[in-house]
Amino acid sequence: MDTYDIFKSENNTPPKYLHLTVGLQSYVTSLKGGLNYTFYGKEPWQIVTVTTSTVLLAVWLHDFVHQNEEKELETISKNFKEEVEERTKHLIYVTTLPENRLPKDEILHKLSQNLVLGDYDWKNGSVSGAVYVYNQDLINLVGEVYAKTSYTNPLHPDLFPGLCKMEAEVVRISATLFHGDENACGTMTSGGTESILMACKAYRDYGREVKGIKRPEIVVPTTVHSAFDKAAQFLGLRVRSIKIDPHTCQVNIRSFKRAINSNTVLLVGSAPNFPYGTMDDIAAISELGFKYDVPVHVDSCLGGFLTCFMEEAGHPVPPCDFRLRGVTSISADTHKYGFTPKGSSVILYREPKYLHHQYTVTTDWPGGVYGSPTVSGSRAGGNIAVCWATLLSFGKEGYVAATRDIIHTTRYIEKGLRRMKGIFIFGQPATSVIALGSNDFQIYRLSSALKEKGWNLNVLQFPSGIHICVTHVHTQSGVADRFLNDVRDALGEIMKDPSIPVEGKMALYGVAQELPDRSIVGDFTRLFLDSMYYVPDSKK
Repeated sequence: MDTYDIFKSENNTPPKYLHLTVGLQSYVTSLKGGLNYTFYGKEPWQIVTVTTSTVLLAVWLHDFVHQNEEKELETISKNFKEEVEERTKHLIYVTTLPENRLPKDEILHKLSQNLVLGDYDWKNGSVSGAVYVYNQDLINLVGEVYAKTSYTNPLHPDLFPGLCKMEAEVVRISATLFHGDENACGTMTSGGTESILMACKAYRDYGREVKGIKRPEIVVPTTVHSAFDKAAQFLGLRVRSIKIDPHTCQVNIRSFKRAINSNTVLLVGSAPNFPYGTMDDIAAISELGFKYDVPVHVDSCLGGFLTCFMEEAGHPVPPCDFRLRGVTSISADTHKYGFTPKGSSVILYREPKYLHHQYTVTTDWPGGVYGSPTVSGSRAGGNIAVCWATLLSFGKEGYVAATRDIIHTTRYIEKGLRRMKGIFIFGQPATSVIALGSNDFQIYRLSSALKEKGWNLNVLQFPSGIHICVTHVHTQSGVADRFLNDVRDALGEIMKDPSIPVEGKMALYGVAQELPDRSIVGDFTRLFLDSMYYVPDSKK
């Protein structure tokens, strides 16, 4: 989803209580400045009277705002549901098991109806990220492989030892690509979030059991993936988020160093980060970890299967893997630039002592001794098999060629964008992400204009920006030029009057971005998530 899509009210106007909240905050600030003057020279009984009246007024205001919030949230929830109803109005929801078996043709027909509900033609390269390759031969291969392995489960290695062998081979191939030695190890996971969760769990337990750390903290850049915040919520970690340099969009190393203390169980750097596609100074973070004996994790979920091929593709990047002595783990998503189907990633460690703290082991369960390498117990053997098959299908030659095409396309688009007036590029893109901002107009206007032309880009906040994540789909002939031409045309219209404010959904995103009370934005997000599981009554 586009994040801004969750901020919607009737007629695309900002929810009333957003204005009310901002107005009240401004009012309270000015009120505080006048309190001393108001009470100056007053008798005690006068102060008591005024205070009592003020408290009663504050209670009334609180109730009023709360009531308006509830009402507005109900309206927003209703709008989300109406969007679902509009999008699926021509379809019937299946809410109970059919009395009889449905024939294959009918099931496939229903499947096709569901798959064409989207608004974007992602196959022609109009979408940022999301789908990293589309190749019919590869689709045929993974389809056959999954069909043969769809009911396998590596939780039972005695039944499916071949699946365990394939997973071990995926891990070893990946460890070698990231310059791990014979001690390097790891596991496959269901995706980058689980890889990150596993790393945080391993270092929390390592810090607790080996170093005696009872209040574990992790030090991360503000641009690190939100999966680290999810891990902190799950695992009881404190996150110290360090700001980035506004020019390089890399984490400030001096501030990073100051955040390290006796409770630090993990240092994190991105190679690259999601918002701007810039790479933190992993070498400097590595040295801090080595100096203070704190593990260092490199989050390469997004671009790891580019960086490990970029040197051979003619576009070398600074070392960001196990060649750096302080790096103790790396997460990298095979289902991004490894081009495997969704549902696979790897978490790699320099040595087994860290991996062992990732495992969950129960020795006293009546059901037997239980050991689990990752979050899941049962796992889809088919996901392991299609990842394995994809790696073998591409081979190093295929990945180097794909990487060369992707980086060339990215650099071509970046060069074209830098020539355009009215926009700027955040930092220096390290791999495949190009983030745009503007000092002349509200950048969300460009996002809206490109959306009208069929493009789906990612929206950034703090500060406002948008980005395109270039994939192998964008390397198709004519896609890069079509994107640059559409940006150029959109800018031509925008720059005729840069002062025009952004309208519609993007205006709502801008308003929400300015709210100090982030819980309000959280409420919107929860309602949007609710709508993903909404089944209209009329379709039952």
